[in-house]
Amino acid sequence: MALMDIAVIPLDGSSKGLSARVAELEDILRDSGLDYRLHDMGTTVSGSAAELFAVAEKLHGHLFTTGTRRVYTVMKIDDRRDREVSIGDKVASVQREMNRQG
Repeated sequence: MALMDIAVIPLDGSSKGLSARVAELEDILRDSGLDYRLHDMGTTVSGSAAELFAVAEKLHGHLFTTGTRRVYTVMKIDDRRDREVSIGDKVASVQREMNRQG
């Protein structure tokens, strides 16, 4: 299982706010069936590497179908194959360590 952090940003300057565009992308993620979590600077998605690359391409391409002429996408993928990981595991690990140091 892998985790992807992704931000898809329209750069056409036609919109002052991005909330409506982000909501469209979140609809695509919901329909994908993958586990995901929106945060202030993007969205974290969980799935196989192949699923993550496929949904990233779908998210990136969607904005072009709505008339955007330029799209900037930033993504990071952490693909672990030695154990199962899920959204929130990394934060929980850091919090446990902070509690030990407490």
